[in-house]
Amino acid sequence: MKIAVIGGGAAGFFAAINAKLFYYSSDVQIFEKTTKILSKVKISGGGRCNVTNGTENIKELSEAYPRGGRQLKKALGTFSTKETKAWFKKRDVELYTQEDNRVFPTSNNSQTIIDCFLSECKQLNIKINLKHPIDSITPKNDKIELGIKNKSELVLCDKVIIATGGSPKKEGFKWLEKLGHNIITPVPSLFTFNMPNEKITTLMGVVAPEVIVSITGTKLKSTGPLLVTHWGMSGPAILKLSAFGARALHEKEYHFQTSINWSNEVNEDITRQKIKRIISESPQKLLPNVKVIPVPDRLWNYLLQRCSFEEGKRWNELGKRGINKLIAVLTNDLYDVNGKTTFKEEFVTAGGIDLSDIDIKTMQSKKVPNLYFAGEVLNIDGITGGYNFQSAWTTAYIAAQLK
Repeated sequence: MKIAVIGGGAAGFFAAINAKLFYYSSDVQIFEKTTKILSKVKISGGGRCNVTNGTENIKELSEAYPRGGRQLKKALGTFSTKETKAWFKKRDVELYTQEDNRVFPTSNNSQTIIDCFLSECKQLNIKINLKHPIDSITPKNDKIELGIKNKSELVLCDKVIIATGGSPKKEGFKWLEKLGHNIITPVPSLFTFNMPNEKITTLMGVVAPEVIVSITGTKLKSTGPLLVTHWGMSGPAILKLSAFGARALHEKEYHFQTSINWSNEVNEDITRQKIKRIISESPQKLLPNVKVIPVPDRLWNYLLQRCSFEEGKRWNELGKRGINKLIAVLTNDLYDVNGKTTFKEEFVTAGGIDLSDIDIKTMQSKKVPNLYFAGEVLNIDGITGGYNFQSAWTTAYIAAQLK
């Protein structure tokens, strides 16, 4: 059996390796249009490669996918985070789980994962064809013919797995649309918020450990750590919000207002009680010297400045008006967002092959027999934390079974 895998990224390599393991006597080849392979694996997690997430509860896992979570829930029953960790361990790649549940190789080096894949390919005799862009896919009876751009050769295959990754524009999916697949228009996901007119950017590098972030006028909300950058805000809370709000924020053209609840309390009365306790226990202390919430000193002082309190103010001098002003800033601090920042090499998109065109049990196309899909080319995307790689491993593993 001749099996072609189109795309030399995470899903492509995982699909090729497992296809060869399922069908050992088959001829498996990877076709990559560029000279680069596994580029996202290389840069993921700051060069450490966030292989997967530590969560093993499938329901919890599926909730981390703004798009495709319901369908992926079924697929995760076949190959989930537990199986991912076992797969790498079997190949002597030791992994560890951080407190935030992100999973990395113990080497803290993405090259460990790359070397593992390349070693498997060499051992299994999987050919990697670089500079081989596929520009046509033609069903031929029960086979599929691949045309390679700028080359006269045609490759006739029994099975084809497409793992070309996401594309920032719908044009990148034209060749798949021609085969009858519906394409969900891609829009950016996992991006940071630009705040060019907000003074908070002077606090770049400061991290608030746990906040609630929401988009005013919508039901969009997320929680987690927040990082102040020189262009605005980032960190898990912002990235998660950008993922779940990808389409809504795209429609707003990335001009909107975000509310930060620094107190991380849904009920503002809890914050009010904390303030009253400080007034009772430390009435003579200066406002900067006693924090209501566990944030860095620089951020606490900045929030006090947002309240326009005069310097040298003591807790017993706040008064009712001052308390209300402080509560408003701690629980509903508003910022204007004007644009986004995406990291081009690590871009994640919401969009791709419509999942209704795929048999999720096999990853086979409902439009073209013997054609399978894996990874970000599908309309599946997760929040930050190893979820996008996990969907790549899951869909690639299922596609590799070629059922």
